[in-house]
Amino acid sequence: MRVALVHDWLTGMRGGEKVLLELVRLLPEADVFTLLWNRGSVAPEIERRVRATSFLQKLPFIATAYRNYLPLFPAAIRSLDLGGYDLVLSSSHAVAHAAPVPPGARHISYVHTPMRYLWDARADYFQFGRGRLWKRAALATVSPWLRRFDRRAALRVDRFVANSRHVRDRIRRIYGRDAEVIYPPVDTDFFTPGAPPEDYYLIVSSLEPYKRIDLAVDAFSGGRRRLLIAGSGTLDRELRARARPPVEFLGAVSDEKLCDLYRRARALVFPGREDFGMVPVEAQACGRPVICYGAGGALESVVEGRTGVYFQAPTAPALWEAVERAENIDWDPDAIRRHSLSFSRPQFQARMKALLDEYGS
Repeated sequence: MRVALVHDWLTGMRGGEKVLLELVRLLPEADVFTLLWNRGSVAPEIERRVRATSFLQKLPFIATAYRNYLPLFPAAIRSLDLGGYDLVLSSSHAVAHAAPVPPGARHISYVHTPMRYLWDARADYFQFGRGRLWKRAALATVSPWLRRFDRRAALRVDRFVANSRHVRDRIRRIYGRDAEVIYPPVDTDFFTPGAPPEDYYLIVSSLEPYKRIDLAVDAFSGGRRRLLIAGSGTLDRELRARARPPVEFLGAVSDEKLCDLYRRARALVFPGREDFGMVPVEAQACGRPVICYGAGGALESVVEGRTGVYFQAPTAPALWEAVERAENIDWDPDAIRRHSLSFSRPQFQARMKALLDEYGS
C-alpha cells in the first residue's frame, strides 16, 4: 500500500512535527507532502522523505511570512498531486485535512486542531504584536469563505483522529464529525528525572501572542521568584521590553539543555490555552509539576494537586496565586513521572499502528 503523509508546513520542530516524525518512523515507505518547507528546520528523518511542496514554496518571503498567504492555502493544498497513493494520512492544524485524495484512496486525518484563529481564538492570536489591526481586518474579510472551505473539506475525510478530547469536542462542534483520541507522542525515554529542583520557574514556548507569555512576564516581573523563558518568536522584542528582573530570556535551547532546565525547575509555567500541549508532559516526565491555565488540553495532561495546579482566570494575579499554592505542596516526582508515561511514544505508536492496520497499511 502506498501512503502519502500530508503536513501543513515544515518550518520548525514543534508539537505537530514531532507527531509527523513518529508517523514517518511508523510508515518507513511513506512520502511526505507539504505546502512549504524551510530546509534544515525539521528532523532529517522527515526531510529525507519530502516529495513535493505546493506553489507557495516559490512566493516571496514565504520562509518567514507564510501566514500572510492564508487566503491562498486552500488552492495550495489542492495543488498537491497525490495520484497513485492508496492511503492519505494528513497531519493537520490548518488545511492538510483538505488534501486532494485520489479516487479509490482512503483518507485518515490526525487533527492537532481545526484552525484556531479561524474558529475560536482570533483574540489570542491578534491581541499583541505588530500589524495586529490589519491582520484582524483581513481575517474578518476572508473568514466566512475559509470556514465554508474548511467544513466542506472535512466532509471528504474518511476518519478523524484527534490529539485530545478537547480537540475531539471541537471537531464534533465545528465539523459535525466524530473522532478517535490518540494523544501525541512524548519522548519519555529522553525526558527523565535528574538533579533536584533549584530556585527558578520555567517557561518553554514559542513567543507568540496566543501562548500568553505576557501573563507570566507580568506576574514574575519585580517579584521574588525567578522565571526563565526558553524559546523565541514574533513577540521576543516586545516581551523583553515588558519584563523586569528576575525574569530572564534564554532564547532557543538545545534538547539537551531543555531537559536539564526541566529537571532543575521548581515547576513549569504553562499560561496559554492549548489544544493538547506536549511541553507539560515533557516537564512531568522529568518529575516536575506544572502550573497551567485550567482550560484546553492541559486539563487532560495535568492532574490538579497531584502533578500540577490550575489557575482559572487568564490574569497575572491568578497565575501568581497558583505559584504560591504550588509552593505549599509536597510534590512526589516519582508519581509525576509515572503519570507522564501514559503519553509516551510507544503508546502512540501502538494505537496508530492498530488504526492503520485496519486500512491494510
